[in-house]
Amino acid sequence: MAAEPRSTLPPAGRPGSLIWQQKLDGFRVIAFVRAGRLYLQSRTGADLTGHFPELQEAAAAIGEDLVLDGELVVLQGGRLDFAALQQRARLATFRARSAGRTSPAHIVAFDVLEAGGQELLARPYRERWDRLRRLFAAGTLSGRWALVGSALDRQEALEWMDPAWGRVGVEGVVVKPAGAPYRPGKRGWVKVRSRQTREGVVGAVTGPVSAPDTLLLGRRDAEGRLRMVARTTPLSAAARREVGSLLTAAGPGHPWSDVRFSGGWGSRAALRHTPVEPVLVAEVEADTAVSDDGRQRHPVVFVRLRDDMAPDAVPPLD
Repeated sequence: MAAEPRSTLPPAGRPGSLIWQQKLDGFRVIAFVRAGRLYLQSRTGADLTGHFPELQEAAAAIGEDLVLDGELVVLQGGRLDFAALQQRARLATFRARSAGRTSPAHIVAFDVLEAGGQELLARPYRERWDRLRRLFAAGTLSGRWALVGSALDRQEALEWMDPAWGRVGVEGVVVKPAGAPYRPGKRGWVKVRSRQTREGVVGAVTGPVSAPDTLLLGRRDAEGRLRMVARTTPLSAAARREVGSLLTAAGPGHPWSDVRFSGGWGSRAALRHTPVEPVLVAEVEADTAVSDDGRQRHPVVFVRLRDDMAPDAVPPLD
């Protein structure tokens, strides 16, 4: 079942009509447990089982056949580490077993679709959620299996939208109607990502310099090098005219002249870009999904140019 992205949390509704849950920074998976054997399926249908042998071992202790919906995560240093999870998903055989000991994965469950031979898709979510909680309370699920943070109160969910939660891997909130069935492939839930504004130096563009399609933003590292940290979504026509009128194509000495950027997170396709003189500062709206090197994993939204801010005033990479 899918979730429709929204910019703000919906109203609270009638008491108990909505269940609010943490949106975690991991891989969405369906976990099939049959006679102590695990089959782990990604959102795209890929078989992830062999990459996470420690979860197969954890499934052997479950004395009940289950189908669970949840988030596959790796916890490192007190936060969910998406980069470590990606690395784990590339490993197999003895390398996967070794990684399972040093950076083990967990499945954070938020739905149960089948239990004890009974299919539960048509049951309202409040019943499925209660069944899932009882599986944890009884100790049927424990160890590598965790229960997602959940609330019946919108005010508590609002606290999860604080960017401080983003730094430990809680990206926002998923809202689920308590009385709704599970409809595979349908957008019956709502997801809202925590977002905040930040600044970056405009270091390159895609499309024509005079009317750019998107902006590539940079920040200085500890050595003073301009590092690419974000790419915007496509600019509006008005923003293209405004920004394009102020941009100048850079000469050969630009630090990004010979740098190859990928077309998107996890993509190997090269992004065709044109370096520009790094004299403009843009304010953007971004979510909390940031890689270890400081780059935004998702495109950011252009808000405005910061005419009152010099490039040197942009905070450096932390």
